[in-house]
Amino acid sequence: MDPAVFAEVLSSTRQFIRDRVVPREAEIDDRDEVPEDLRQAARQLGLSGYALPEEYGGLGLSMTEEVQLVFELGYTTPALRSLFGTNNGIAGHVLMVGGTPAQQAHWLPRIASGEVITSFALTEPEAGSDPSTLITRADPVKREGETGGGWAISGTKRYITNAPAADLFMVFARTDQEQPGGRGISAFLVPRDAPGLTVGPKDRKMGQAGAWTADVYLDRVPVGADALVGGEGGLGRGFHIAMGCLAHGRVGISAMCVGMAERLVDESVAWASQRRQSGRPIGSFQLVQGLIADSMTDYYAGRATVLDAARRFETGEDTKVGPSCAKYFTSEMVCRVADRAVQVFGGAGYMRGVAVERFYRDARLIRIYEGTSQIQQVIIARALLGEAASG
Repeated sequence: MDPAVFAEVLSSTRQFIRDRVVPREAEIDDRDEVPEDLRQAARQLGLSGYALPEEYGGLGLSMTEEVQLVFELGYTTPALRSLFGTNNGIAGHVLMVGGTPAQQAHWLPRIASGEVITSFALTEPEAGSDPSTLITRADPVKREGETGGGWAISGTKRYITNAPAADLFMVFARTDQEQPGGRGISAFLVPRDAPGLTVGPKDRKMGQAGAWTADVYLDRVPVGADALVGGEGGLGRGFHIAMGCLAHGRVGISAMCVGMAERLVDESVAWASQRRQSGRPIGSFQLVQGLIADSMTDYYAGRATVLDAARRFETGEDTKVGPSCAKYFTSEMVCRVADRAVQVFGGAGYMRGVAVERFYRDARLIRIYEGTSQIQQVIIARALLGEAASG
């Protein structure tokens, strides 16, 4: 994107976040919902498709540009980004990297405009950290009048982001029951109104209110041959597509962590400057200064890590270890920063309605979703050890 245009996008997004969303964070937390006027404003800014190609109505941001935008989005409740993060991230990229031209032309413009909300239905009750063990199955069926046949999908998906509001589900299912691990998994485009698809009640979570998740149940859901992502060439490629989408998503999640850390540092500095004890601001005490200095250092390191990971991802230099390093470091980092912020606030930091208390709860989930910290450790270590073994 032209640098001047991108600067305007960043400026407009920052103003929207800080002037309109931040003042309503408590409302979002209490109602467990992002108000419709904020949703509409986000769509008008182009946030529903910031990472999707311009030819389909998106902003077409590069990875480096994308993380800078997400720094701004991370400054407020994660619920806002959750609305369109899946469209731009793991679900939208299923179509971008694996879809046929017809699938892309049909769905991507509607996703980029915000008309369609997507969900990435990979996780299952017994297939979370290792999705290659998923048991949702897609069985081939022949229906009268169809030459290419179709599929009947059955299984249960768990903790699926946006499921209560989603119009389209990217469902990963086993199409070859004989192939072990990820080799027999394919991806399917399943509309919400497909017969046999049921969404469970919204999950009641510790944090991230307004970012909806739920279970998804599929009972022999019928889809046509054109629902197979990538067409016949996509058969058995679902796991490969999912891993690539998750790697891209991890860079985006890392950028959100950086935005959250920036907000927490700002809240800590403001509080330490105005809160008084013993007749002077608590920021004058060196132990409080130490907490703030450590948090600023964490934020600074996280920002540099994400920018470097984004650059390497963009060039293709590193699309695996870098995203995992960034997600591992920043998700742990923002939890440390949130913990220190509560400590700086003291008793006030433990009270509902105070931003740092909410961020403390919101941040905890990030070490779990889109690959736990322990899974990132495994990815990083195995990659390095594999390189060492191969010389």
